[in-house]
Amino acid sequence: MKLRPLVLALAITCCSLGAREAVSQAPPPPRVVFKSVKIFDGKTDRLFEDMNVLVEGNKIAKVSKTPIDIPGARVIQAVGRTLMPGLIDAHAHTIFERVSQWEFFTVDIGYIHINAAKAAEHRVMQGFTAVRDLGGPSFGLKHAIDAWMVKGPRIYPSGATISQTGGHGDFGAVNDVPRLTDGPLSYPERVGATILADGVDQVLLRAREQLRQGASQLKLMAGGGVASAYDPLDVAQYTEAELRAAVQAAENWGTYVTVHAYTPRAIQTAVAAGVKCIEHGQLMDEETAKLLAQKKIWLSLQPFLDDEDAIPMVGANREKQLQVAAGTDNAYKLAKKYKLKLAFGTDTLFSPKLADSLGKQLAKLTRWFTPFEVLRMATSTNAELLAMSGPRNPYPGKLGVIEEGAYADLILVDGDPLQDISLIADPEQRFVVIMRDGDILKNHLR
Repeated sequence: MKLRPLVLALAITCCSLGAREAVSQAPPPPRVVFKSVKIFDGKTDRLFEDMNVLVEGNKIAKVSKTPIDIPGARVIQAVGRTLMPGLIDAHAHTIFERVSQWEFFTVDIGYIHINAAKAAEHRVMQGFTAVRDLGGPSFGLKHAIDAWMVKGPRIYPSGATISQTGGHGDFGAVNDVPRLTDGPLSYPERVGATILADGVDQVLLRAREQLRQGASQLKLMAGGGVASAYDPLDVAQYTEAELRAAVQAAENWGTYVTVHAYTPRAIQTAVAAGVKCIEHGQLMDEETAKLLAQKKIWLSLQPFLDDEDAIPMVGANREKQLQVAAGTDNAYKLAKKYKLKLAFGTDTLFSPKLADSLGKQLAKLTRWFTPFEVLRMATSTNAELLAMSGPRNPYPGKLGVIEEGAYADLILVDGDPLQDISLIADPEQRFVVIMRDGDILKNHLR
């Protein structure tokens, strides 16, 4: 039955008035005031003393030298402690960081995802409030975190890594070849950990699939790897045309491609194809470093060393591991010499031990940088890399800084991390307040 025009108009008017009334009665966003804090803003090489910060909702509303008094606001008396931006990991694997490789291949994928949810909470409680996930089915975890079903960092997902047959992302069984073009997918492919693609058409298909699922950037394997079975470290993977196909797919979506690559040839081929970021790069030479500087290509470098944190490996993989570790010092030296756009990432994978010591991995960078340079890299600099996702950026506000209008991803540190970088390696004791998106996840000052 149709409503008469007058009745319909009255109904619309009442609904409109009711909606306006509901909006007018909506409670104000929660407010939190940090009083008497020292501030490391993510960009400046000194602390700002005796400051006050107002958080409204999920944003920083005010940074002031004068006191901020807001009736009804929650007040955190910082008493000279240091407020800094949340840490950012530019190379994470949120689904696999706290399971062993054996578990990944042998237990139900449901267990893996439940484990990842617990790992995400553990990660954010170490002060890492945002990550760029560079391989794994993290779309569901991201959605659960964004919906506040579980605690965790902001996730910039790549989805499945894209690899050629015999590349760093090929985890099929030894007898899985010859592989039929229309044959079944391997287990890692079925669960979204990685996907094999050979030739321009297949690369386009797999790239578009990850973008369809919500990838904020694409990750391809452009060279040999340490933990993979079939590829020596020196091999270059994918042709320039294949890499360019993924780059074009990403650019059509307003985002970019990053690649796993260690060697000069792998890196140079990727750059020629239009790739915007290189992961690792430990074996690059001076000519390659100059190229990255000239083209303004990002280098996401990890402090891989042959130390107590090196994941135990045997045989050929151990030899590859030692070769990469031996190149780490030179890679950082070249990055500093040519002032490369340098990001920090942990690349924690299949190691509950390393997943428990993310801050320790970051603190290792003082082997090459000052504490200020380390903390700037893990905050405002890494945030610049995240923003390269352009319109695919799932969190388009400001990250990695303390300034008005930025997201309220904050850590209150008991001490001065610019003077004592080891504080970030002890988050349980030294991070007394952790806030992500305006929500207080931890407060030891109650």
